[in-house]
Amino acid sequence: MTTKKLLQYFTTKEDLNLAFHVGDDIKSVNFNHYQLSKKLNYNLNTLIYMKQIHSNIVHIINENDTFKTPPICDALITDKINTPLMVMVADCSALLFFDKNRRVIAVAHAGRAGAFSNIVQNVIDTFTKHFNSNTQDISVTIGASIGECCYEVGEEIYAEAKTLDLEYALSKRDNSYYLNISKILKTQLLNAGVDSKNIVISNECTSCFNDKYFSYRANPKDGRFAGIISL
Repeated sequence: MTTKKLLQYFTTKEDLNLAFHVGDDIKSVNFNHYQLSKKLNYNLNTLIYMKQIHSNIVHIINENDTFKTPPICDALITDKINTPLMVMVADCSALLFFDKNRRVIAVAHAGRAGAFSNIVQNVIDTFTKHFNSNTQDISVTIGASIGECCYEVGEEIYAEAKTLDLEYALSKRDNSYYLNISKILKTQLLNAGVDSKNIVISNECTSCFNDKYFSYRANPKDGRFAGIISL
């Protein structure tokens, strides 16, 4: 979705790989970013992405952050205009946040580790504590991710989920456990005060739709697609 006030977009394989750490040619990745910036009409030099580490760390954009110096974290937040924020995924969930009243945006990367450590709560806390947001004004869009249909996990993950009271997001089929990350993220958003009508979650599974999206589970050497948001 693109308007005069807000850019929100999820890429697909059609936009090619956007990650520098998956063994792709650096010049090719830079060109893919350049092509995307032209397609979405933003200045590539102002784009901020992350060196994602499967944490629950939220970083507030500052003057040291540039396309060439990405911060190490798993969520970004800013109220700066013309500063696109990007999150890259290939089975994990890409979350785009927007506070329509305070004019604040954020992105977050949430795989199992991010969901289990509740990165969602850290992002919402940053909205409220640093930007004086009201949670009822925050809308969240979550892109395609690996679904419960394909996300098989072992006994140790099942045990960890139970310890964290996340057993509700697990199902069992043919003596195997399957994890529903989207269910965890939606529950955490609701618990953090986000209104259910302001939460939109894609029902596409990246592993099932590997012809459309990059998927690490389907191919460990795959690239990364992205969620992007900008004021």
